Amino acid sequence: MRKTVSLLFVAATFVGFASASAMAAQSLVRFDGGIGVIPVSAVNAAGQPVPNTVRGISPGGQPWVIRGLKAAVGADGRIKVDGRGLLLAGGNAIGTNGNQSVRAVLFCGTLSQQSGLVPLEADGDFKIDDVLTPTTPNPCDSPVLLIVSGAGRWFAAGIPQE
Repeated sequence: MRKTVSLLFVAATFVGFASASAMAAQSLVRFDGGIGVIPVSAVNAAGQPVPNTVRGISPGGQPWVIRGLKAAVGADGRIKVDGRGLLLAGGNAIGTNGNQSVRAVLFCGTLSQQSGLVPLEADGDFKIDDVLTPTTPNPCDSPVLLIVSGAGRWFAAGIPQE
């Protein structure tokens, strides 16, 4: 009888630790799906193009498409991004990765954090597994995830998941 009670206590303790670990690994924000950049958002009254600037970041010079994007940011700032098919959708290099490297930039309200750079594969696929710097605020209000070139231009945005 004592062995059964002891085993139940150990099992309950293990489940409690497993639950705490799962809660610690919970995502702060998630993104499922992506939107490629269209560099011009409008034309002003003078007939001049208005750049599609998001949170102060200018767009890439050509349109870009992205076939798929999934991202999760943990409360500890760890970010994991799986991007598929980020390719140029215009210009002479259409259908290529433009020989680019990209990083993730997460905005929480007006604060931004970023990952390190990773190269795009020939087919536009990329993976980011990094810790955002500076520290990610918790909670992350009005989250926006941009995939940005090494030169600081955005190519794609994540679709927030509720």
